[in-house]
Amino acid sequence: MKKITIILLSTAFLLSCRDISKQNNPEAGTEAQLAEKAALEDTTKYTQIQWIDSIDRQLGQLKSGKEVQITWRFKNVGDKPLIIEGVSASCGCTVPEKPEKPLLPGEEGVIKATFNGSGTGVIAKQVHVTANTNPTKNHTLSFGGTIPSTN
Repeated sequence: MKKITIILLSTAFLLSCRDISKQNNPEAGTEAQLAEKAALEDTTKYTQIQWIDSIDRQLGQLKSGKEVQITWRFKNVGDKPLIIEGVSASCGCTVPEKPEKPLLPGEEGVIKATFNGSGTGVIAKQVHVTANTNPTKNHTLSFGGTIPSTN
């Protein structure tokens, strides 16, 4: 009985190590993820982005606690597929969204962000975008406004 228990525990341990190694291994992933990673590392696959909307959006007066959705439209003006690798916000009060599929040359896309309306006074928030673009991979989008005090 001890041998069977040891064998089962050893097998479970080995299988759990295999799953962890996949998560920690940057080479692990689907074919689409691997192709996307390769495009982002290979500068010959970089393209150009044109922001259709201003990257600095002023929203004016906002209501405290009311969600606001902000969008930034862009276009792939290069000759390679545009891959938006990631988007992140400067704070937890803003949740950004990115297009999941690569955009072919000439296609347009949208970066969205939802601000939860927290805070008072003048607000200034940023959304950071990473893409396979030249001359820079990193783009900063911003929005601001004023939330009146409820006192």
